[in-house]
Amino acid sequence: MNKIVIKLSLSLFAFGITNVVSAQQVDKKVLNWYNGAAGMQTEKAYKAVKKKESTTVIVAIIDSGVDIEHEDLQDKIWTNTKEIAGNGIDDDNNGYIDDIHGWNFLGNSKGENANDMRLEKTRILAKLSKKAASESLTSEEQALLDEVKKSVEEDRAEYEGYLAQIEMMGPMIANIPSMVASEIGKENYTMKDLQKWKAPAEKAQMKQIAIAIMNGDLSEESMKAQKEQIQGMLDTHLNPDFDGRAIVGDNPDDFNDKVYGNNDVEGPDALHGTHVGGIVGAIRGNKKGGDGVANNVLLMSLRAVPNGDEFDKDIALAIRYAVDNGASVINMSFGKSYSPHQKEVYEAFKYADSKGVLCVHAAGNDHKDIDTEPNFPTSVYSFQDKKLDHFITIGSSTRMTEEKLPSSFSNFGQKTVDVFAPGSEIYNSVPQSDYATLQGTSMACPMVAGAAAFLKSYFPNKSMKEITEVILKSSRSYKGVQQTHPATKAMVDFGTLSVTGGVVDLYNAVMMLMAEENGK
Repeated sequence: MNKIVIKLSLSLFAFGITNVVSAQQVDKKVLNWYNGAAGMQTEKAYKAVKKKESTTVIVAIIDSGVDIEHEDLQDKIWTNTKEIAGNGIDDDNNGYIDDIHGWNFLGNSKGENANDMRLEKTRILAKLSKKAASESLTSEEQALLDEVKKSVEEDRAEYEGYLAQIEMMGPMIANIPSMVASEIGKENYTMKDLQKWKAPAEKAQMKQIAIAIMNGDLSEESMKAQKEQIQGMLDTHLNPDFDGRAIVGDNPDDFNDKVYGNNDVEGPDALHGTHVGGIVGAIRGNKKGGDGVANNVLLMSLRAVPNGDEFDKDIALAIRYAVDNGASVINMSFGKSYSPHQKEVYEAFKYADSKGVLCVHAAGNDHKDIDTEPNFPTSVYSFQDKKLDHFITIGSSTRMTEEKLPSSFSNFGQKTVDVFAPGSEIYNSVPQSDYATLQGTSMACPMVAGAAAFLKSYFPNKSMKEITEVILKSSRSYKGVQQTHPATKAMVDFGTLSVTGGVVDLYNAVMMLMAEENGK
């Protein structure tokens, strides 16, 4: 999956999440910045449509699950009116019993849920290794086996190195404050004292660690959490012998085996999906958290993204479920480097395309060129004749419009990334009616899903194809503007990073559509 972006701090892993805080505590520069001038100009767009009526738009959130009881998502959750809650009967005959608010493709009929999964390359490694033990592999299979084996081994070595660093850092963290106090000559030093300290080159890391300790980024608790997180990745994501799918009980390679899962649309870890859902449609103006982009939406929760890589089958079935149950927009904040069932997933996208449903996909957080290194699902498969009309891929932008506009983690591609949208420092909902700041193309993606829903809501006569075209055409262009390249860190033309060379601008889109209405 496209993880919440991992930020490297002192060469250690740490998810891009701040402490859970209230709207009153969050940095005012961060709160709702994505709706302002540096973001998508959402607030200005609302002023422009204040005299227009809006219609309700359904947005499907294919993700880790959504906390449907969150205080900031009240009355924003889609309900299947054709189903009678709790009667244990498939009232609408769609194959899913009691699918009141969506469906969970990562569970079983007993109500049990799977969460931790292997990466796709680890699943391929396990499958091909087992096959190679009893029969000869084709040359293509052998090449793939060698490739994924090398990749998994490299990842394991890297993460084991991080664990070793954490072990070394423990005693250092305990001793740093007294060491710094000795250097500064002040026992109860402040952050201002630290920043003023002109540390010699050999003490630069000491200063960096001291700052991290003081601002709360580095502590014994955080180091313990990071250690557990990395060990968990070694035990599950990169462990060929681990099979987290077993609890589901289906055959993930058989797309005709559709009767599985349950109606628990939140699941055991809905942080990612709840944040994504909040970006699309959290209640606006209640001062409880970040405001959603679209005010008249219903969120359909489709749990198909585990802690690890998603399965192609779950994604394909979730897309078809969303289309068949009235979604106009499908948010897809996930992705992976390998996809064994590309044609089946593509057929699901073709189905959505034929029904006029927009699929919005996150570009990924590996700061790589996905024109040459695909992040699946992709807008253009190798066997695909032409790009679909209802599929767009989103890169992540920051609030730093001068020189640092593209997020340092964001994937890019002049052919395959359509447009950028705010994805850094995004404050919004997380489970248990809390709020946190996350970042990633996972956050940029629902910005655009929300923008599309907003436009469809206020301009219901426009098709999703027309709305998609307007979103891209009206994006705020930075072509010709020098920005820091996510991968090389050199200064490059922002226009080389995506098809449009722009950032989504909802106000511009509204002005364009209103001009069309007025015949201008």
